[in-house]
Amino acid sequence: MAPSNLNAPAPNIPYFTPQHRHSPGTPKELSSKTPTLFTPLQIRDVTLRNRIIVGPMCQYSAAASGPEIGALTDWHVATLGHYAIKGAALVFVEATAVQPNGRISPNCPGLWDDAQIAGLKRVADFVKSQGALVGIQLAHAGRKSSTAAPWLAEVAGRKSKRADKDIGGWPDDVKGPSGGESQVWDGVYDSETNRFWPPKAFTTQEVKDLVRDFAKAAERSLKAGVDVIEIHAAHGYLIHQFLSPVSNRRTDEYGGSFENRTRLLFEVIKAIRDVIPASMPLFLRMSSTEYLDDTDIGKELGSWVVESTIKVAKQLPALGVDLLDVSSGGNHPAQRIDGTNTKDYQVKIADRIRNAVHSDNLKLLIGAVGLITDAEQARDIVEQAGTVAPLDSSIGEEAEAAKDTTDAKDGKQPMADVILVARQFLREPEWVLKVAWKLGVDVWWPSQFMRVSF
Repeated sequence: MAPSNLNAPAPNIPYFTPQHRHSPGTPKELSSKTPTLFTPLQIRDVTLRNRIIVGPMCQYSAAASGPEIGALTDWHVATLGHYAIKGAALVFVEATAVQPNGRISPNCPGLWDDAQIAGLKRVADFVKSQGALVGIQLAHAGRKSSTAAPWLAEVAGRKSKRADKDIGGWPDDVKGPSGGESQVWDGVYDSETNRFWPPKAFTTQEVKDLVRDFAKAAERSLKAGVDVIEIHAAHGYLIHQFLSPVSNRRTDEYGGSFENRTRLLFEVIKAIRDVIPASMPLFLRMSSTEYLDDTDIGKELGSWVVESTIKVAKQLPALGVDLLDVSSGGNHPAQRIDGTNTKDYQVKIADRIRNAVHSDNLKLLIGAVGLITDAEQARDIVEQAGTVAPLDSSIGEEAEAAKDTTDAKDGKQPMADVILVARQFLREPEWVLKVAWKLGVDVWWPSQFMRVSF
């Protein structure tokens, strides 16, 4: 709704920025022909202005030590705020550690201390002033912690690099479900060539302390004004490590059976749901499969597969989880993805999970990631054929993929309820506006940009 004062300031900001007369990225007119992608979605007491979410993306841009350790900075205001300005419905802050040794790198953010609330609040205030919602992904990296920023690894000519104490790392405090050199992420430990440190196993009491720290970080998120919390249980980070029989070799109540391996996840969900208001959405990101079922280690130990995720998904509504963010992979270097059938692979998995949950008459929203792969593959095929692709061909593919994934019209069931896009926003911060243009949806632009939207 337009403000009565046509040049009213946005609320809760200590400087002037105008309150937009119309929220950017929303259609100027909603009709039966409007793609679902550009229709609002209410989750508990918050409303997404469209179905496009900026997924969490590591920026490695927080201080590694000192009084500002782990705190968000103006870099995060500038980057995350820009996506909000240009129409994204929900902008996620990257994986944020609930313990100091849970950071992926020394330069990743954290929320284990009250001193880190102010930086997050500054980001949240600005994102919300642009009509978007702000989310935070709470995480612990486990055995994949204490790595260096990727540009430091590139200098060494490697994909990733361990962070030693000289750049703020904690090689002696890397923790995982199980410990020892056999549990290094690379698979077999070599002190010269490994990209990750051998972990030490969490004690049972440390696991319980971790659950408490997830809840405390959630409480700090509330104080910072965050709208949505997501629990990170994907990509081979700590909760995923507990879920998988490949990385969880424990013999206590947190290891062994499916019930025990999922115990940490369910305890974290319950602990966070207990401290956040009923009005606040709670998301969960999971790796739906590890791609290890056809590998030697998967055949020997078992692995986390789509059926495992479906089994968890069906328990989530009763626990107060509103949306399952479906990703995949990341827990072991032996993962094997079918290179000939990867087109739409994660979106198809999301669709499969959504159908399984809905067949039991359960209410759980599903988020799909990875649909941009479809457009990139189409572009690459054209380029490899020696044809010059039109400048707008990729965005056309992307727009149609996004539309088809979420569209529920003409009796069709959507494959997902929302889409989460990450790296494409790094390339094109205006991606929402471009998709709307390509789909023929006339959407509002930021007030300051209106002179170029005609």
